[in-house]
Amino acid sequence: MSTSPPIPTYPDLVQALADQGLLDARWRQVFEAVPRSRFVPADVWRQLPDRCESVVGTEQWLALVNSDEPVVTQLDDGAVGGPGIATSSNSMPSMVARMLMLLDIRDGQRVLEIGTGTGYVAALLCERLGDDVVHSVELDPAVARQAAEALARAGYRPHLRVGDGEQPWPRLGPVDRLVATCALRHIPYALLRQIRPGGILVAPLARKFWSGTLVRLHVQDDGTATGPFRGGATYMPMRSHRTPDLHQVHGNGRARAAGLDPARILDLGFALYAGARLPGVRLIHQTTTQGAQVWATRENGAAATAATGQDVWQYGPGLLWEESEQAWWEYESVGRPGPEQFGLTVTDRAQQVWLRDPHDVIRPARA
Repeated sequence: MSTSPPIPTYPDLVQALADQGLLDARWRQVFEAVPRSRFVPADVWRQLPDRCESVVGTEQWLALVNSDEPVVTQLDDGAVGGPGIATSSNSMPSMVARMLMLLDIRDGQRVLEIGTGTGYVAALLCERLGDDVVHSVELDPAVARQAAEALARAGYRPHLRVGDGEQPWPRLGPVDRLVATCALRHIPYALLRQIRPGGILVAPLARKFWSGTLVRLHVQDDGTATGPFRGGATYMPMRSHRTPDLHQVHGNGRARAAGLDPARILDLGFALYAGARLPGVRLIHQTTTQGAQVWATRENGAAATAATGQDVWQYGPGLLWEESEQAWWEYESVGRPGPEQFGLTVTDRAQQVWLRDPHDVIRPARA
């Protein structure tokens, strides 16, 4: 007689995070005190590779909520009858744990969260620091209202605001830590000005050539910020940072043999390098049974598409695939560095990716 597997519990989830080294003793106590289920609404979806699937039934709901998966809580910005694109979620718990640990929080510090979402991260911060020093901003009024209600039911009352998280919080003053729970295309300098010198920003960054990685920046006395990338991280983009996946393509296709398996360029270390060498180039990909297929475009109409084991097709002006291959050979020549060897420096004028040392900035290549 077959039996269904037991439904995972929240203590099981916290134990798994601790076993992975993602929680120190203090943060483990915090996670144990804040059940994720209190901040997940009844109507949710599971994110699949090509669509969002509605979760039906209490057992399925509990299994998802108590797993290390993101839980989609809104589609199409709340519009009815849309294409079913995820626009708000309760983030993957392991990613939440990573980000909170990277904040290196100390008692009494003021924290600003960009993207309240369901309120779960704000609740964790309140449990760790107390309500008075936690601030959280959410752009979507409906999402913000649900979060405020969930936080109040759980006994937390952080400072909440409905507004654009890219803009400074009026009269808030400097904070010690800032965490973004939505992906940014760039680090708005206005956000850095909300952080006191010596403070830390942790955010998912998604550039045109790569889908996402965490960055941890220390704010300097002169208002600049610099720090390393800390592994991959895929988040929904801040609404003002949304962009089309690809540019419009011009011209007829030209075929040639591939000199590089496109699956190799999906490595995060290479993506960070190539994204700095080829600014403005957008890349998307999908996994295939043979390896991978990628599409790359540039604003001038240039494009290239390549699939493992097949010819490359290029369109429009220039030779975009040759540029990508050249970036790969350069990447090999510097030792194929992993993503942890790259970092970012942000000033009021520029955002520069560097390799191994903040002074070793990766400069754009000539197209």
